[in-house]
Amino acid sequence: MNGKVLLIIGDGAEATDTLYPYFRVQEDGYEAVVAAPEKRVYHLVIHDLKPGWDITVESMGYLFESDVAFREVNPEEFLGLIIPGGRAPEYLRYDGDLMRIVRHFFETNKPVGCVCHGIEIVAAAGVIKGRKVTTVPKCRYDAEFSGATYVDEPVVVDGNVITSQAPGTAIQFALKIIETLIGPDVANKVKREIVA
Repeated sequence: MNGKVLLIIGDGAEATDTLYPYFRVQEDGYEAVVAAPEKRVYHLVIHDLKPGWDITVESMGYLFESDVAFREVNPEEFLGLIIPGGRAPEYLRYDGDLMRIVRHFFETNKPVGCVCHGIEIVAAAGVIKGRKVTTVPKCRYDAEFSGATYVDEPVVVDGNVITSQAPGTAIQFALKIIETLIGPDVANKVKREIVA
């Protein structure tokens, strides 16, 4: 194993935002550890754009079990943090232990990946001031009110922070997380080897 990556969930976490990076980091040899308010099974959701709707329609997704409760997490043990979107960030951002975890990753400049509504968590933690970030347009003000600059692009990388707009950018998002975890020199070497 290359080390551990922490993945945040709660009831209402978006299924693609959660499952794609969960499996993707493991494909590259990292251990994915799932943290939530409590150690139990959570309900993921699926968001779809339906004709005639201005917002996404939410339906039941998969059941997904957490490995550890937020209060039990020692963030020093982890190389990176992934925060999925969905409805979960609306209430997870009030969890003091989660705020402690998030701030650690920013204070130590470790990779942080944040999808869609996940911006609500990093905004609440007060750690994105002066950063360039993206998210779904309806969460733009969460970023801007927190002092970040919103960029309307699918995936934005600003130092150790990787932000993504929505599940449709899962592949680009996960690749940037892996690149940030392994470092740009190694990532460029791997790209050169693949092309050759």
